[in-house]
Amino acid sequence: MPMPKKVLLTSVCRPIGPDCGDAPSVGYELLHRQVTRAQGIFSPRTVNAHFSLEYIAENLDAPTTVLQYPSERELIRELRKGYDYVGVSFLMAVMHRMKDTVALIRKHSPHSRIVLGGYGTILKDEELLPYADHICREEGVAWFRRLLGEPDIPKPYKHPLLVSWLRIFGWKVSGTGKILAGLGCPNGCDFCCTSHFFSRRHIQLLPSGRDIYALVERYLDLHPGLVFLILDEDFLLNRRRAMEFRDCVLEGGRDVSVFCFSSVKAISQYTVEEILEMGIDGFWIGYEGTRSGYAKQQGRPVQEILTEFREHGITVLTSMIVGFDYQNREVVAAELDALLQLKPALGQYLIYGPVPGTPFYERIIRDNRLQDVYTSDRDLFYRRADGFRTMIKHPTLSPEEIEDLQRWCFEQDFQRLGPSLFRVIEAWLLGFRRLKDSPNPALRRKAAFYAREMRKSYPVFLAGRLFGPNRPIRRWIADLERQVHAELGTPTPLERAQSLAALGAAAWTAITLRLNLFQHPRLTRTTYRWPEKRWAAFHLWEELRQHNPFPNLSVHVDLQHARKQVWLRLEGVLSAQDAHGFGQRLRDSLARSRARLVLDLQNLHWDRVENLEGLRQTLAAYRSRVRLVLPQIAAAHPEVLLLAAMFQTYHG
Repeated sequence: MPMPKKVLLTSVCRPIGPDCGDAPSVGYELLHRQVTRAQGIFSPRTVNAHFSLEYIAENLDAPTTVLQYPSERELIRELRKGYDYVGVSFLMAVMHRMKDTVALIRKHSPHSRIVLGGYGTILKDEELLPYADHICREEGVAWFRRLLGEPDIPKPYKHPLLVSWLRIFGWKVSGTGKILAGLGCPNGCDFCCTSHFFSRRHIQLLPSGRDIYALVERYLDLHPGLVFLILDEDFLLNRRRAMEFRDCVLEGGRDVSVFCFSSVKAISQYTVEEILEMGIDGFWIGYEGTRSGYAKQQGRPVQEILTEFREHGITVLTSMIVGFDYQNREVVAAELDALLQLKPALGQYLIYGPVPGTPFYERIIRDNRLQDVYTSDRDLFYRRADGFRTMIKHPTLSPEEIEDLQRWCFEQDFQRLGPSLFRVIEAWLLGFRRLKDSPNPALRRKAAFYAREMRKSYPVFLAGRLFGPNRPIRRWIADLERQVHAELGTPTPLERAQSLAALGAAAWTAITLRLNLFQHPRLTRTTYRWPEKRWAAFHLWEELRQHNPFPNLSVHVDLQHARKQVWLRLEGVLSAQDAHGFGQRLRDSLARSRARLVLDLQNLHWDRVENLEGLRQTLAAYRSRVRLVLPQIAAAHPEVLLLAAMFQTYHG
């Protein structure tokens, strides 16, 4: 039997960012680099990993390692372990970093075949083939499996549980479960790389609303307090899938908080109540420009949508473009003023830029409107094509004027509306007041969610009152604090102490930003299907599902590689005889590995449980490595009480 191919998937090497000579928006954080970049200490911080690499790795058969932002030394150390294929994910603005990474691969692992992937591969073969043996320009799982000679697998693919953590003043405040629901977008805006990369096709990775909700439940079982980001270019465009997701959320009865991307065109298909019933309380919406004329902007007036959303507690991130041909200083100022009057929670302002493969790029090249410096220096063009440089010849504005206007937009957003953190809290307050007495139980649950989130925010108000960008904003923050306290109660002594601690954390954040300290993440390394000592015999866990001899019991296996943890979800009936036999198989798997086991018993038919003593006895020797997930309705069952007394309950 031939040895399986070994695969390494990696991002480009750190450090990256403007302090390292890269373009202004290049870095590890979308919010801090592209959205809240003018907000200083109030900018929320979260590292955006290359989630697609983890997704591909989860769905291969080959032993695979994923590196997120390795240093050159860390990459070299990994390469020396010997890989048949090394995949590098990159964007066009870090093409020079990709070249450096490829040079390291060729030097330290010359026999490895190099695969380039990511949206940087929208460039033509003649640009990329000097640095690659293979180029992936399609959905990555199916493409990589063909490359490795592995058989096709159906969608939905296995979805890894990918959690990122949001920090304010360095404090971890919330976790976000990433849901990769689809690729591509049929809207086809002329500047949009992600739409034209897939030829305006939408590829559903999670084809149904029930598929999406099943993943939400997996995340909530892992971390009950998670919120969710659905990664799909225009999630609400497919009404059938979205409404099926809504039905599942209502049926499940769990608190769900979702942020997603959508357009005015798609949103106009729904009432605000339907949107809230899906659990959606955050949107990224393309405002673009009042005369941009994109099809996705057709529908209800954007002013009406944003006002209604804010009144119902839905936070909105709007994206506006600077540099359309029709714009001059006065037009940009008028469009920004109209947008800021709607008080979006967050705002992104990017320069209209031509990306190869898009209609806008083709038009700019055809009309000879690319700035001469970029026509003669393609590497410089790629390096600066990040939405913060003017690449084209504008009819009335110089490159410097457009870039000054962009900086002005970000600064006005912050100075006039204040930190996004407090704008979100204000939207929650409005939504809480609107929904707390609703006859709809789903909307009352959403109001309760807003209340919990506002209560958690108590410690940040003091820093806002002292460090806000100007006197009117500081007064507004103080008034907002009084209104929140009037609704939810005054701070406890602990919350007052936390406010003082937050003040110190904010001051420390200011120091780290000023001195550029601790601004780069550490390496994240995840292995999949490697026979490591702690993670050996993982195939035995898969065999529990593939060769299940218990006719009334369904076994779902989730190998959580990053945690070296196995999540087993049992559904159906577990008789006394089956409990003993199943316990023996679990014991054998635990004996041959050092993996932790989470045994999820929520979906067993508790009214028909005969005897779990066999399961309890066979697993007793491994009690330190076993955690239980139990349903509330079964808490009083005598067998469950015995299990709970022996094994700890899983808390995430």
